Amino acid sequence: MKYKKLAAALITVSILTSNIAPAFSLGKSNKKEDKKTTKNKLIKSQVTEYKFDYINTDWWKAFNDEYLNEYIVKAIENNHDLKIATLRVEQYHQMTKVQLANELPTLSAGFAPTGMKFPGQTNTSGMWAFPVMASYEVDLFLKNRDKTRAAKKEWEKSKIDERAAYISIASAVGGTYFNIIRADKLIELQKEIINDRKQIYELMAERNKVGLTSTADMVAANKAYVAATADLTELEKSRTTLLNSLAVLIGESPVNSAQLKRMPYDDSYLVKIPESIPSEVIDQRPDYLAAEAMVEKAGIDVRVAKKEFLPKINLIGLVAFGSSAMNTAFNWSNILGLLGASAMLDLFAGGRKVANLKLKKNAYEQILHDYYNTNLKAIQEVNDTLVSLKQDDKRYKTNLKVYNMEQKDFGYTTAKYEEGLISYLDLLQKRENLLSLNKRVISDKIDCNVDYISLYKATGTKLQ
Repeated sequence: MKYKKLAAALITVSILTSNIAPAFSLGKSNKKEDKKTTKNKLIKSQVTEYKFDYINTDWWKAFNDEYLNEYIVKAIENNHDLKIATLRVEQYHQMTKVQLANELPTLSAGFAPTGMKFPGQTNTSGMWAFPVMASYEVDLFLKNRDKTRAAKKEWEKSKIDERAAYISIASAVGGTYFNIIRADKLIELQKEIINDRKQIYELMAERNKVGLTSTADMVAANKAYVAATADLTELEKSRTTLLNSLAVLIGESPVNSAQLKRMPYDDSYLVKIPESIPSEVIDQRPDYLAAEAMVEKAGIDVRVAKKEFLPKINLIGLVAFGSSAMNTAFNWSNILGLLGASAMLDLFAGGRKVANLKLKKNAYEQILHDYYNTNLKAIQEVNDTLVSLKQDDKRYKTNLKVYNMEQKDFGYTTAKYEEGLISYLDLLQKRENLLSLNKRVISDKIDCNVDYISLYKATGTKLQ
């Protein structure tokens, strides 16, 4: 009897100090794989749907540009930064599940064969044991529940950050696309300017030979021609960079970026300027919502830090079937049972809990000020973007009027040339001025479209 009690004690100690659980290795099941594939397809469809909700696709359709809409869709489906953002959401989801598991009891079972030899004896004895153990931390003060709430806030923030990433990428695609359209048109006009300056230089060279134009004027014309060629090289370089950026944004290789299609400038959309933006749109911005979620989490963290001063209450239960013979291991007479409870309170922790509480309170204050700052910066960004859009629109309309007047004046100049009142050189110089002014008008119009996209981003896609 003495040895039986000792054996039972040894088994109990071994179980309480280790986590024994069975491990199984199963073969692959085609039926399981088929179900998994079907489930993944369904999840992918649902994910794609809410991703498009993130960016307010109806707003993008207002541009009436099939190429732009196609690139937006490709970016949503293929952009790697967005895939990372989505994976991060799943990461925080699983972290929430891990924390939730701490609220639940744990149950483990296993098989623990034991061999024993006691002092003073030459023979050995063995025991077949099948222990089942349950443990549970009683969450009387809801500390673990609060930790789960804090984890859910992190998960919530990751989803808000995901939405912000989608808005940012969609905006980048739109802005890059319109800048490519601008580059296309500017390159086209720059080639015309180069052709005109080349003719101007050649005419001046001919006139210089007969003494009608000074050498200084001829050299200046040559410098203008060379400078125009250098400007074309810079424009082509800028367009290539923009095309490469667009390719990466939509998840494609930059190798074939030159083949990316776009609408011609003349058909590009001109924005409608809103008179004002309601202040309520700030409440829908991802950064504002994320900051708000972090304030709530910080408040929960402070509450958890306070509850660390309270005692921990644990329950433990053990059932073990054991016998020296396998065929009698599960007899009721061979069962060992244990039920215990404990309430433990730290009497001294070296000031760790006090310091932790102060740390959490300090973090809460920082996060709260960050929330206030985010609110102010959001208002500033919306106002600045709206002002920029209005000013660029005003500049565009002013330059457009000047261009129209210059174009009308060029018509008179052309008539004078046809009547022989002015030289072809004068006509070319007048035409160059017209082309240069047209480049300014084009840039102003594209600036308005890019500003409009920036305003869409600043309002969290809630721009009407």
